[in-house]
Amino acid sequence: MRTKMEPVILACTRIWLIIISCLVIISIVGDVGVMSSSSTVAGLLSYQYYETSCPQVESIVTDKLTPILLSDPASSAALLRLLFHDCQVQGCDASLLLDSDTSEMSSSKNFAIRNRETIGIIKTAVDSVCPGTVSCSDILVLAARDAVAMSGGPKMKVLLGRKDSNTSNHTLADASLPAANTGVGEMLSIFTKRGMTVEESVAILGSHTLGVSHCVNIMDRFSRQIIGANRTPFETLLALRCAFGASISNSGTVGNDVTITKFDNQYYKDTSRGRGLLKIDSDMSTDPRTAPIVERFAQNQNEFFKEFTAAFLKLTSANVLTGHQGVVRTKCNAVN
Repeated sequence: MRTKMEPVILACTRIWLIIISCLVIISIVGDVGVMSSSSTVAGLLSYQYYETSCPQVESIVTDKLTPILLSDPASSAALLRLLFHDCQVQGCDASLLLDSDTSEMSSSKNFAIRNRETIGIIKTAVDSVCPGTVSCSDILVLAARDAVAMSGGPKMKVLLGRKDSNTSNHTLADASLPAANTGVGEMLSIFTKRGMTVEESVAILGSHTLGVSHCVNIMDRFSRQIIGANRTPFETLLALRCAFGASISNSGTVGNDVTITKFDNQYYKDTSRGRGLLKIDSDMSTDPRTAPIVERFAQNQNEFFKEFTAAFLKLTSANVLTGHQGVVRTKCNAVN
């Protein structure tokens, strides 16, 4: 026998079911909205791109890269630089991995690029498990991502699904890559074209925390002949470190900061104290658009890591080849 309360209970139950259903729908729509936003930025890239075709790819890259970085810690900086030079020109398409004339490379802005062979080694290991599936450009992004993490930097999740270009244009690379004397305004223009905020633009330059710079790229910092009031103590130190100037510019180097194999916020600490190595490093510490951000990153490493992660995702997702626009190269240093 039904009580008088049963209809009320049933009605309330239906209402709660409707409310729960609406919340689920809102949640799904919200997730789709986020995915759509990512798709707008990254085209056909996905975090799960190789989930069924090569689910082991990330672990293979890490396993092959670990002994290389342990034996040569400077490789972290080299891989990160290789990625930036590749992505800066035509988008991350592995075009910089293609073999080119040695003399052409030695006279270009890419003369110090190395570790291209590392990507080929990893590609061979990946293809032994998933033949013809993973692009060289995706392997390069994963290797650079791991190089940052293994050096103490943030552990980043990256989108995958890039295809490789079958062309390489080092003349275009020289025209597209910023010069050593690039100023703050030009730097911001370069990175905002890839959708970065001012904070992210300053953060992506934090990659300078790894590795060294060649004397040829800092000649303008100590080119003044009169030592004294016209030079800061740091500029005098640089002049001594690169004592022979242009005559050994391709071999003389200076550490970007005092922890050249560790990905940390030391770069910003040095820059904020007037010890920025490159012109852009020095200028960022005084330009009103960037100086507060440099100071904030110098004081808060987690803030730097957060902005660097966002910038890395945007840089590696901009203007990439996807779907049928490119190929998956058999060898990273040669066209198919």
